[in-house]
Amino acid sequence: MARLVNRITSTIEPNDHPYLNGAWTPNYDEYDADDMEVIGTIPEDLDGIYVRNTENPVHRPIGRYHPFDGDGMLHMMQFSNGKAEYKNRFIRTKGFEAEAEAGRALWAGFTEQPVKSKRPGIGIGSHMRDSSSTDVLVRGGKILSTFWQCGDGYLLDPASLDTLGIEPWTPPEGLSAHPKLDHKTGELMFFNYGDKAPHMHYGVVGPDNVLKHYIPIDLPGTRLPHDMAISDNYSILNDFPLFPIPAALENGFFIPQFDRSMKTRFAVLPRYGSPEDIMWFEAEPTYVLHWTNCWEDGDEVVLEGYHQKNPFPPPIENMPDSYKLIGAGLDLHSLRPHLHRYRFNLKTGETLEERVCDEEHVEFGNINPRYYGREHRYVYSAHGEKGWFLFNGLVKHDLKQRNAQKVMFGEGRFGSEAPFVPRKGATAEDDGYLVSFVTDMVLDRSECVVFDAAHLEREPVCRIILPHRICSGTHATWADASEL
Repeated sequence: MARLVNRITSTIEPNDHPYLNGAWTPNYDEYDADDMEVIGTIPEDLDGIYVRNTENPVHRPIGRYHPFDGDGMLHMMQFSNGKAEYKNRFIRTKGFEAEAEAGRALWAGFTEQPVKSKRPGIGIGSHMRDSSSTDVLVRGGKILSTFWQCGDGYLLDPASLDTLGIEPWTPPEGLSAHPKLDHKTGELMFFNYGDKAPHMHYGVVGPDNVLKHYIPIDLPGTRLPHDMAISDNYSILNDFPLFPIPAALENGFFIPQFDRSMKTRFAVLPRYGSPEDIMWFEAEPTYVLHWTNCWEDGDEVVLEGYHQKNPFPPPIENMPDSYKLIGAGLDLHSLRPHLHRYRFNLKTGETLEERVCDEEHVEFGNINPRYYGREHRYVYSAHGEKGWFLFNGLVKHDLKQRNAQKVMFGEGRFGSEAPFVPRKGATAEDDGYLVSFVTDMVLDRSECVVFDAAHLEREPVCRIILPHRICSGTHATWADASEL
């Protein structure tokens, strides 16, 4: 049974924007649903929630629109005793509520040149709305959603998806999209960045949900870091040679550049270290959007993520003129990311780096969470649709055999990040499930799909048909019932 809980009034008019149509068509209906059609059998040992964040704009944009500008909407599937329940809700941020009251957009997006916002905001240039539409995790029995341009941390109830408010420890500079939770200690590590010195901060929140540690990280100028990593004892931050042109930024224009003459830099510091404790390591110029894992190996800290072979690709010709460059920056076939490892020697200061898998056009990866902080064998990545910010399949990397196995969703079917869920009583690293939402443009519907991670070549274990076709999205998380 599906129940329409709420319908949001949109002011978006019909248009040909590539990221307001097709699989990116926004949703305005909020549903509760159970007793949905199931193809296959829901595993009895799936016990928890799968939650995906989505960029889902409500109001007609001010000027140029980028998909990262959309309002945050969470889609959640709860599993228990072989049954599933679905619900979706907008994240009621301060910006969402202000625009709902005004009945129109009040902030421009980050690619609008020059800035045309109606009021001050956040982010580089301080003109953006905090839509909390990027990442999502579960901590302390609550859902935490975040925004890539360093907004507030918004809390939501994992049972109702009601927005509960803002994490009280959020610093004035905000937090970036990808804080890292240490499940062994309960500590949360985060960073933020901006266009004012020192350009970055790093912090640690204790298991009691109190901000324990907060220090400046001095960078040479405005940067665009997106993710960080943690090992048992260290946190790793980055300084990539991809950043806004300073002179343009001073005049209100956000124009990125990639400087191939500059090195990539990594800051490795003890979890509660001071600025003086930072060790800086250099590597070849690139950009890495997301990391998969980090661990310590003797005197070395090992970091693994998606090295972009072409961080500043040429425009995509089949896009409308105003979106050719935006489209290239979102297309995994243009960026050509692949799995890559860095080894930072804490004794010698030396950096070693290597490509660990030939498979390209992959990103948004996950591993078995029981292997966070130690060396792992398998990574599960999303595979990109050529020319688009869409995921058309999953790739299982075997880093021991140095090969990859690919499963495609099918013609006109696009998924999202697929976290790994260990099977109850599992003894092998890949003994578990992968869960994702898939939008089917051919059948005009969306599904929640569950794969057997050990046998990815097989048909999904189950497909649960949602009450509506949902907008494409990216980041997702899984939380066991014990975490709720």
